[in-house]
Amino acid sequence: MQREAAAIREAWLGRVLSTRPADRPAAEAAISGLYRLIGLPPPRFHWVSSPAKGLATVPPGTRAWETIDRLAEWPVPRRLSALATTLRHELDARTRPRQQPLDQIIRRTTFLPLQRSVTSTLIPALTAAHDSPVLRRVWYDTLYASWVAEYDALRRAAGAVFTDEQRRHLGLWTAATTSCGWWWPREDTCVVSERPVALHTEMWGENGEVRPHCADGPAVRYADGWDLHAWHGMAVPAWVIADPSVRRIADEPNVEVRRCAIEHMGWASYVDQARLRLVATAPDPGNPGCELQLHDMRGGTRVLLAVNGSVERDGHRRRYGLTVPAFDDPIAAAGWTYGLSAEHYSRLQRRT
Repeated sequence: MQREAAAIREAWLGRVLSTRPADRPAAEAAISGLYRLIGLPPPRFHWVSSPAKGLATVPPGTRAWETIDRLAEWPVPRRLSALATTLRHELDARTRPRQQPLDQIIRRTTFLPLQRSVTSTLIPALTAAHDSPVLRRVWYDTLYASWVAEYDALRRAAGAVFTDEQRRHLGLWTAATTSCGWWWPREDTCVVSERPVALHTEMWGENGEVRPHCADGPAVRYADGWDLHAWHGMAVPAWVIADPSVRRIADEPNVEVRRCAIEHMGWASYVDQARLRLVATAPDPGNPGCELQLHDMRGGTRVLLAVNGSVERDGHRRRYGLTVPAFDDPIAAAGWTYGLSAEHYSRLQRRT
């Protein structure tokens, strides 16, 4: 059961993160079908090359209140979201009371990994174009294919039985969430984005989750040149990937961006290029065979270099740095990062 659910998840992940050109006929047919279900005629379609273009596009005939900053007020997204919610309630009524254990397996194996993958991979690109948590709640969450995949897995792996009408509605949502990129439904016109032409990810969770990462270029790129750089799941400025330097790191106000840039440079290279003074070293009692290094930074802080206690997916242990107060003892600094005294940290058998 779990293996079958995982296979279904992988198939859906391939569709959700596809970089092939959108299937425009399938997308338009599905979206038109959803419009009909809420009592509206099919809209005119306006295709754009990226979410950035979609958010900036105002089709001819757009009403004054149908600007993107007022998306929460648009009636069509609200009605479509309500349509999806109603369908989910109907399907839950047919499946959940009788298949609770199976539902939990599928939710853990299919729904949650897909939800996290979309959130970490496709939402950052949307956020970079238009950062609005409110908009994500009122509309974009409806376009996550994860909820459709969950019911597909319940049907295929757990034997859930849906009516013909319910299967037809699920089919419309399947095509609408997987055959194109994001879309913005106005009353008369629907703006639809193409998929990215490049998408680089890495595995990062226990159940097949992925996140954007690329060490030598954009992690997400669209045909019009709009792109997003990411380092192990975090969206970063292009310089972090293309040209990290000590000067740029020093000028960067965001501590997480600084961390990503230093990791990309490599902590050893950064320490050398920044000419950080070595304060002290000590064997790491929480990670036998590895060394703690304490370096002095400007401004009264210090950086502790340590080796991760856990092995990465590539078989190596990552070297990382943590900013700490002005300790003179590396063991005291390491203990501080765990909320422990030097004495308690020195008694650790192994950390992870």
